[in-house]
Amino acid sequence: MSIFSRRQLYFVIAALCALAMAYALYAQHVLGLEPCPLCIFQRIGVMVVGVLALLAAIINPARCWARVWSLLIALAATAGGAVSGWQLYLQQLPADQVPACGPGLDFMLETMPMTTLLSKVFKGSGECAKVDWLFLGHAMPFWVAAFLLLTLLLALYNGWRKVD
Repeated sequence: MSIFSRRQLYFVIAALCALAMAYALYAQHVLGLEPCPLCIFQRIGVMVVGVLALLAAIINPARCWARVWSLLIALAATAGGAVSGWQLYLQQLPADQVPACGPGLDFMLETMPMTTLLSKVFKGSGECAKVDWLFLGHAMPFWVAAFLLLTLLLALYNGWRKVD
């Protein structure tokens, strides 16, 4: 027996995402850590997970539909985690193999088609490989990936558990 109902656990996931976004904004505006394009996409992943979890909590789907909602949340968490993994890969590259810095995300959004923008962002840039924040020896993308893995596991558990 779980201490949370299915609906409550979806609300917990949504609240965790809100807290993660609050910390991201704190890190940006108080700590002065400007997000790179990959960081922005990770934030989008966290927000999508949070919005899907909130919608699932509001709708309060029955068992079959709870599985569908849980899979949608897991898919969003996987996408955000993949971006985190890519950034971690870029951060471990030797300095001479890091791609050159490109224009900022704002400029690219205004001037490039979406396919070109995504291609440039995921090829990475020097700013995405820079590590300027560590917690327990790990950079921010590691913690975002760990957080998204947690939300993925919670969502799948919530969709497949038996609720009394």
